[in-house]
Amino acid sequence: MSTTTGGPAQGSGYRTVLGLPYVAHLLGGTLIGRLPTGMAPIAILLLVRAEHGPLALAGTLGALYGLASALGQPLLGRLVDRHGQTRVLVPATIAASSAFLLLPCTGPARHPVLAALTVLLAGLATPPLEAGLRALWPMLLPDTERQRAALALDSSTQGLVFIAGPLLATGFAAGAGATTALVATATLGLLGTGLVVTATPSRTWTPNEFTAAAHWMGPLRVPGLRVLYAALIGIGVALGAVNLLALSTAERHHAGWLAGVMPAALSIGSMLGGLAYGRHAWPGAPAKHLVAASIGFAAGWLALLPDPAPAVAVVGAVLPGTFLAPLLTASFLTVDRLAPEGESTEAFAWLIACIGIGQAAGTALASLAAALGPQLLALVPLAGAGAALWLLRSFNDRLSS
Repeated sequence: MSTTTGGPAQGSGYRTVLGLPYVAHLLGGTLIGRLPTGMAPIAILLLVRAEHGPLALAGTLGALYGLASALGQPLLGRLVDRHGQTRVLVPATIAASSAFLLLPCTGPARHPVLAALTVLLAGLATPPLEAGLRALWPMLLPDTERQRAALALDSSTQGLVFIAGPLLATGFAAGAGATTALVATATLGLLGTGLVVTATPSRTWTPNEFTAAAHWMGPLRVPGLRVLYAALIGIGVALGAVNLLALSTAERHHAGWLAGVMPAALSIGSMLGGLAYGRHAWPGAPAKHLVAASIGFAAGWLALLPDPAPAVAVVGAVLPGTFLAPLLTASFLTVDRLAPEGESTEAFAWLIACIGIGQAAGTALASLAAALGPQLLALVPLAGAGAALWLLRSFNDRLSS
């Protein structure tokens, strides 16, 4: 895939790409199948709080889910490269969905260890749908321009997972209880994966011939990728703190709706920023775009430091989100450029995993900071974004030298 980030007529490119065979089917299935990623952290938090469990336990279980999900992606991605998508995605989704259904039965507030094991299974079995979709783009769209348009559309629409996911989880929990939210999480995961694996491109996708001879470290052996992945952990820290920050603010201001709306607002900003980024040609290499987007992402968190009122907090969450999808799109383009031949699927999986590892760390740090005051809690995403900015500037300097 070309590393150029801009191009003419991206708006018509989106329409053209969506009209091609299987593209809308696979993109829609992937989005539905990834909804549990956006729903589960909120559903777990709400389940623990519904049982009058402490916020620290809720945050710890949410962090464990995120960490397990992140660690499972490269492993499952490598299995997909060796055995195909269907033979990995189907059993993984069944295992993850079963764990979501079992979690309310464990009584997390009374049996936290059993709940933690169940959450661990749900996370580790998270199917690598996002990495799998990006492995299919070259087969579906041999034309470089259409691949670029598809990647911009793909990266932007992934924000819908974190818009609809928290809203669905809080909506199901408010209407029928936290257990129902987890049942819906399991059901949507099964539905989305089913749509993906029944599509001919996914069912017939075969591993790259280079995969069998791949280095045991995979893409991690590339120094530039290691720096980029480390920076994305910092981005994940910022994202992982959002759910706790939203829940804490909601409880403090007696505005329960804020727990779902604030993360969704960040994702709305991300979707709008990503679509705008993909519609225009921008000067410079993707590595330079990474630095510019990370500056905006870090600065956006400043609005949340004064512990604003709920309405202001929602608007404040949109600001860093505006730069998130451009940052991720430029990251995917850079990974595609640096990934060893035949290992792009695993390289994408590591990118997703590092964000997930950062999210788990951010959730854990936020849960520790929650008891010490809203200002300290709001510093967690700012610190993660600042670390990412420092690493991305170093990464850009390396590529430029």
